[in-house]
Amino acid sequence: MIYTPLTKKALSLCFQAHRDQTDKSGMPYVFHPYHLAEQMTDEITTVVALLHDVVEDAGYTPEDLRGMGFPEEAVSAVERMTHKKGTPYLAYVASLKDDPIARTVKLADLRHNSDLSRLNTVRENDLVRVAKYAEAIAILEGQHEKP
Repeated sequence: MIYTPLTKKALSLCFQAHRDQTDKSGMPYVFHPYHLAEQMTDEITTVVALLHDVVEDAGYTPEDLRGMGFPEEAVSAVERMTHKKGTPYLAYVASLKDDPIARTVKLADLRHNSDLSRLNTVRENDLVRVAKYAEAIAILEGQHEKP
């Protein structure tokens, strides 16, 4: 991870936004965006990885992020990564394909969310979800036509 002032601001907001949330196995949710950020190779994708769920899951708005001084390039990618209600999942994923920042972070997100070793117990719905994520990865990697 690249520790610039902007990244540190994103780290702080990420922790604040997700500090009381847990993942499906009961682990602190904040470990998920931190894990993604560690895989990124530049400042903007690192910031987007840290903030990718703050709009969808923590009640922040893109305007909040802009007001905090995050650059438009990062806010736009976070906004694109926010799955809007009513949009079919695979159509949403396909909409990220042409945005290199959102695509990079979403691929890391999908791969981490597909790691069944994170779960205490694997159920049928987890296998169904992982299959859906495999299709999403194929779309983002250009191995599957857009829905």
